Amino acid sequence: MVCADGSLYTGVTVNLQRRVQQHNGTLAGGPRYTRGRRPVHLQWSEAAPDRAAALRREAAIKRLPRAAKLALFSC
Repeated sequence: MVCADGSLYTGVTVNLQRRVQQHNGTLAGGPRYTRGRRPVHLQWSEAAPDRAAALRREAAIKRLPRAAKLALFSC
């Protein structure tokens, strides 16, 4: 997700639509990080076979430099 301040947010969820609503404050349960950076916009998502694989992929994405993260969703 891209936040209003230009920062990037990466996370894991089983219900993408609900999680975006939480990040934007239309549903309760959003993370503290995006609370002050609304609105956030979903730029890219990727399916994973299970939660463990999703968490590994999230960690790998978080290690990427900003330019590489931007390149993921500019394709």
